[in-house]
Amino acid sequence: MTLKDQVTQCRLCPRLVQFRETLPKRASFQDQEYWRKPCPGYGDPHAKLMILGLAPSAHGGNRVGRIFTGDESARFLFACLHEVGIANQSTSESLTDGLELKGCYITAAVKCVPPQNKPLASETKQCKSFLIQEIAELKNLKAILALGQLAFQVALPFIGEVKEEKFAHGLHLSGERLDLFASFHPSPQNTYTGKLTKPMLVGLLRHIQAVVF
Repeated sequence: MTLKDQVTQCRLCPRLVQFRETLPKRASFQDQEYWRKPCPGYGDPHAKLMILGLAPSAHGGNRVGRIFTGDESARFLFACLHEVGIANQSTSESLTDGLELKGCYITAAVKCVPPQNKPLASETKQCKSFLIQEIAELKNLKAILALGQLAFQVALPFIGEVKEEKFAHGLHLSGERLDLFASFHPSPQNTYTGKLTKPMLVGLLRHIQAVVF
């Protein structure tokens, strides 16, 4: 069984399974069939950079079947990825939209949408085996960009021995195995308030390209 199949067929966390399968549709998507399964990672199999989010959103990834797709976080992120040449287009709306990534792979620490966007520690731990496999399969991987504090904490053990550092936007840690970069999550609560702006994320992505690519 491929890693993608392992992810999409997973039912190990009862709370997440129940939530993803019974979550009411948003009114604007009533005519669409929701994915309601775990969302596997996607991107360039020769990627040097992994972008790590927390989990699929209720009406984005859980609806479409791909993280950072079909929601406001996706629109912000892909506008930035397209500007620096990592994505071939500035939008991510569906599985059939023609999106391609260059040198980059995108995944989530937790593959299922969690209630209130807050997975339990046990659920994050349960999902860690998938992230281990994803990192192992990316033979050219050099760095992880963690979007948000929780993704940053999940990524830390994978980079090797580093001095303990507090999460901050733009943080760069050089580990024994991988480099780790940190960014505020591109959620509306950060982007609408100006906590994270497009120049901030584009600037960080250009810095990562200079270091990693």
